[in-house]
Amino acid sequence: MQKGIIGKKIGMTQIFDEKGNVVPVTVIEAGPCVVVQKKTVENDGYAAVQLGFGDVSPKHVNKPMKGHFDKADVAPKKTLKEFRFDDCDALNIGDIVKADTFAAGDRVDVTGTSKGKGYAGAIKRWNFGRLRETHGTGPVARHPGSLGACSTPSRVFKGTKAAGHLGCERVTVQNLDIVKVDVENNLIAVRGAVPGPRKGIVVLSDTVKKA
Repeated sequence: MQKGIIGKKIGMTQIFDEKGNVVPVTVIEAGPCVVVQKKTVENDGYAAVQLGFGDVSPKHVNKPMKGHFDKADVAPKKTLKEFRFDDCDALNIGDIVKADTFAAGDRVDVTGTSKGKGYAGAIKRWNFGRLRETHGTGPVARHPGSLGACSTPSRVFKGTKAAGHLGCERVTVQNLDIVKVDVENNLIAVRGAVPGPRKGIVVLSDTVKKA
């Protein structure tokens, strides 16, 4: 990984490119993030930097985390995330990572927590098909149907697709284009949709699927 930053999803809008085409984009408030901790191969077995994003009142931080921030001499942050950059030595504790770490034309992977849908049926959750609603099918058109065999093995296998909790899980959308970067306001416009609700925390990193 070469670049990465923590951000907050602001919402979706549309902008026009040089040719006058409408481009749907998601606006992300990316940073500023501060380096809270550095991990080294000698001490931790791997090299990484820990970035903090979003100010939080000190009274809302417990004592272990307060000591963690005091050791780095940085203000308490709401969100912490580790990044395994290829060149972690280029960053030091206290350095600020801003939106200008990315530029228009870069391709990124955006990771966030998807919207929670609560308890959902098999059709909404897994895109099951409906039963026929004619000739005596009964009021079971949206039921999942049979889930397993008869006396052998006399149980439903683990992982069988059925009704249950939908959403509220870690989702990554890959290979999104950065359309515009507003360094002054720490905003990044990414083509297309990204996971999560408005004001949800997302992580931007350079894409792993390069052409």
